[in-house]
Amino acid sequence: MNAATRTLLIDGPAGAIDLALDLPAGDPAGVAVIAHPHPLFGGTRDNKVVQTLARALVALGFVAWRPNFRGVGKSAGSYDEGVGETEDLLAVVRHAREQAASIGLAHPRLVLAGFSFGSFVQSKVAARLRELGEPADRLVLVGTAVSRFDVEPVPPDTLVVHGEIDDTVPLQAVFDWARRQDLPVVVLPGADHFFHRKLTLLKRIVLDAFGAPAGTFAQAAPEPTAPGGRP
Repeated sequence: MNAATRTLLIDGPAGAIDLALDLPAGDPAGVAVIAHPHPLFGGTRDNKVVQTLARALVALGFVAWRPNFRGVGKSAGSYDEGVGETEDLLAVVRHAREQAASIGLAHPRLVLAGFSFGSFVQSKVAARLRELGEPADRLVLVGTAVSRFDVEPVPPDTLVVHGEIDDTVPLQAVFDWARRQDLPVVVLPGADHFFHRKLTLLKRIVLDAFGAPAGTFAQAAPEPTAPGGRP
């Protein structure tokens, strides 16, 4: 966890949603909702890639919301193949926006980030929000599980990051998915699906993509040591 992290439960479509909330040091610039890898293969909100994304976004001034998908931790319900998980994340987005409005951020910037299975779910959340006329400001998809799930098309400014030697979701599959959208893909040389020994570089890529000022990287929290998880 980050230094300024608290946990809470909110109401969701299947019951309670178990959340960790990471707070920036100063006034928040917006909210970020970060989705973890596959819940049936050990994925949780404390996954090391998820924590790395949270640390980067907190350093950029975002309040980072890290929910456990249904059936994980204290979250109610059971795995629903991305359908119920999409509804849960939409509930988290609504709650995060309401909380931001309560402290004076009437129209907070919203970032949706996801790793592996979480990237698939976030693509569905982003599509739903666009349909509702309430789009996210930016998507960050890491280890996007396009070879395992039907990942939705995403906006052209989406940050897509993938490992060169990912043997869980082959890089070529991501290229094929991205090519149809003329979507750039950032490839980390030597990185596997879980970005072992590459989390510092992943953090830097996110900070750079958001135009972080000089010195932000040095201020960001160090790499997490929590276990990974499969898609």
